[in-house]
Amino acid sequence: MQQFATTVSMRNEILNQMVQNGLEDDCYVEMLDYTIDLFESQGLGRDYYGYHNINHELEVTYVSLLAKDQKKIRFTNEDIKYLYVAALFHDFDPQKSVDKPHEESVIKFISMDKKLDQLIKTANIDLEIVKVLILRTTYPWSGDMRKNAEIQIKQCFENSDLTRNNAQYQQHVMEMGWYLSVVDRISGYALGDFSKAMMMAKMNAHALAWRPSLIVRSAVAYFEELLNKETDMTKEVLKVLSKEMRKNFFDTVLSFMRIRQQEISIQANYAYENLKLVPTIESMTIREDPNFIQTLHDIFMELPTPLQFQKEKFEESVKDSQVIINTLRLNNKDGEIIGFSKGGPLENYNLREEIRDENYGLRNTIFLEPIALKMGYWGLKGGSEMRHMFIMQSHSMKYKYLTSFALRDVIRARIDKEQAEFVTMFDPERWDYYRIKI
Repeated sequence: MQQFATTVSMRNEILNQMVQNGLEDDCYVEMLDYTIDLFESQGLGRDYYGYHNINHELEVTYVSLLAKDQKKIRFTNEDIKYLYVAALFHDFDPQKSVDKPHEESVIKFISMDKKLDQLIKTANIDLEIVKVLILRTTYPWSGDMRKNAEIQIKQCFENSDLTRNNAQYQQHVMEMGWYLSVVDRISGYALGDFSKAMMMAKMNAHALAWRPSLIVRSAVAYFEELLNKETDMTKEVLKVLSKEMRKNFFDTVLSFMRIRQQEISIQANYAYENLKLVPTIESMTIREDPNFIQTLHDIFMELPTPLQFQKEKFEESVKDSQVIINTLRLNNKDGEIIGFSKGGPLENYNLREEIRDENYGLRNTIFLEPIALKMGYWGLKGGSEMRHMFIMQSHSMKYKYLTSFALRDVIRARIDKEQAEFVTMFDPERWDYYRIKI
């Protein structure tokens, strides 16, 4: 089965699985609908550009029911109830301040929500066991994060009449949590092709305020850990999924590894000085060339969706003489284009409505769109060279200020160097709007 087209289709597939698994009581359907409503009302629906949106919550719920017949752990009907509830609520952190849900925040939220409390009581479910399952999805399951989770798990076991003096059942619950943690990490990548996987990786990077150079490297490390450290459970879960889902997962793993090899090769060539990055100011004649525009557009489309400004007017903006464009070329000024910087008068842009820029309308500010680079070339300083060239061009066009978006820690580093100032800060993304004086 391919990726779900809508939240409605995801809901229907989960309902089918619920019927097959004996979760037919109204309280389970109400839990599902309540989760969807709450995520969407908090702006964490399908349009939220972060990895931990309603899609992820529903995908994990679906796959946890779908893969339950794996041979590593035998689940009872009672276990299935707990897996369903824990999967549905495992990232239930609607008031998140950062995209990655903090398991403690999730536990706090599900413990205090009155509607959930009523539904869980109706289902005759022990909330302490649900908490243990959610805490076991803590990632990475190592170091201080694991230690803190284990302290809370111990307390939950102590609080529950079902687990308090039952070491065998405690062990079984921990194994259920292990299963859920592996499903949590596999599901999104099994339910779609590589383009979906890359979009998820970019969403994760954007929402966690990672630099783009970390996207592929982190994805490879993530899959290697899953396949090397969680081999037994990963193998069993994948074995019971459809052939298409297994293919999706392994195609994604192999594709990320291939891209990582290309990145390392590029970095090696750069280190050996076999490869030069040349920032280039492009003439209006070149900017009229359809091939040039298409090349830039292809690189532009690699950016995370929230960073694609003026998408509908892209060609028009490239041809606009008021817009500054420079490119990054390989080895010389006629070499292959591997990136570009672009921007124009602030008044040309409809930015996020929370932004109140005092200079808007004064025609004294140029807006620099997010730098666009081909995958593999991030982290080699080409972006910052294009940015400096852009600032010089802005100065020659008599602009007083430059504004743009950047990661919060990057802006902080520019406060001393460039007298940068925050204009508007955004959470959970920490991708903020700032200004410098030119």
